[in-house]
Amino acid sequence: MAEFEPVSTLSDFQKLDDADILEGYLDGFHGMAEPGSDKSPSYCHGWLNGQVDAGFREPSDAQKELALAFQTL
Repeated sequence: MAEFEPVSTLSDFQKLDDADILEGYLDGFHGMAEPGSDKSPSYCHGWLNGQVDAGFREPSDAQKELALAFQTL
């Protein structure tokens, strides 16, 4: 998963695939193992958010930046 840049801007977020984000989110929320290079950046973004929402990890700086960007819409 480290091969993907974290999503921290609205323009980067808009390039992601909603279905992959949802799949990754659900897997991350349910504690599935960290995804490898066989998964898309969208899936990885969702997985990280699922991990945070389930309490498995703290939000990254990129996640915090993206959240702030959404708040300013």
